[in-house]
Amino acid sequence: MRIRVKLIHWHAAEAREHARRLEAPGWTVDAGLPPAPLLLRALRRKPPAIVVISLDRLPAQGRDVAFVLRAQRSTAALPLVFVGGTPAKAAAVRTKLPDATFTSWRQLGRAVRRALVTARHLAPVAPAGAMAGYAGTPLPTKLGVKPHMSVRLLGPPPRFARTLGALPAGARLTDRLRRDTGLALWFVRSLREFRRGLSRAATLAARLPVWVVSPKLSGPLAADLSQNDIREACLAAGLVDYKVCAVDAAWSGLLFRRRRGPSDKLRR
Repeated sequence: MRIRVKLIHWHAAEAREHARRLEAPGWTVDAGLPPAPLLLRALRRKPPAIVVISLDRLPAQGRDVAFVLRAQRSTAALPLVFVGGTPAKAAAVRTKLPDATFTSWRQLGRAVRRALVTARHLAPVAPAGAMAGYAGTPLPTKLGVKPHMSVRLLGPPPRFARTLGALPAGARLTDRLRRDTGLALWFVRSLREFRRGLSRAATLAARLPVWVVSPKLSGPLAADLSQNDIREACLAAGLVDYKVCAVDAAWSGLLFRRRRGPSDKLRR
């Protein structure tokens, strides 16, 4: 009987390459990433023997998928292997899931074999709720809200100001572009909505940082839009992402600015 290994990595071409390296006699590696929320539904319906989660691209997304798997009765006992990512990101996940295996891409094959054996003797750890990984840094700080900054909100969910919490001194939320606007949060709920508003967001990102905030793959609002879709389209529009943030249990964001060219460097 062949062992099914599920590889979750947020870049399709890299995922295929890693899967080819991981395949071994008796292993079938599935690196496909279906549209949300079909991924978790498929894992619950037909659980693999082990789940390998990359921390390279979107570590918060990978962590959240693991949290949801541990919260479901049908997937709670699945062995989890986290691979790649910075030592700090891996350490943060390890504090919540101490029974998981953490490794590098070079040592992944050996780590998977070890996890398949040791999982039989370990009781799976379930983090205390979907928000277990978010405690600590205030959300305004994670988003980059600074004192006396005007933050423009585009399509925010109801009561988002309450979710955001206390702002730094003098900072305020607005639905207009002002002279003191230093940051924008654009909430998108579907692939269609994102595509319709991308040109407007790209224009705004030439002036200031723009968070593109979308439903999380593992959250209650999961739709037909992934952060992979967002990143690829924004890169094609001349934008580059440089930060990721889990907003709450339902939303996650990528922070974009216009990609700097030679003329930008000359003006600095």
